[in-house]
Amino acid sequence: QVQFVESGGGLVQPGGSLRLSCAVSGINFKMSPVSWYRQAPGKQREFVARVTGSGITDYIDPVIGRFIISRDYAKNTVYLQMNSLKIEDTAVYYCNTNAIEAYWGQGTQVTVSS
Repeated sequence: QVQFVESGGGLVQPGGSLRLSCAVSGINFKMSPVSWYRQAPGKQREFVARVTGSGITDYIDPVIGRFIISRDYAKNTVYLQMNSLKIEDTAVYYCNTNAIEAYWGQGTQVTVSS
């Protein structure tokens, strides 16, 4: 059974930091790219960052220099370190591989507010 389980969200003030975790099971983790996505209220889900099986990363422009995606092969876990958070980063954050519909989890809520 394939599972992507997100955790680590919360309420943080602008300028603060959070680290999200994505626990992955049921796929070949070492070979699979894993991405973070987010969906803000009233908006479509959007891609945020990706790390390939070999560790190559890419990001959307608004998070470059603030977010870092990484993966732990021993723990089958992908992280998203989010620094200098802005109000517009508020969203439910999800992880997936290649945005496969059946693999979407519950997500983790990130709220940036003063």
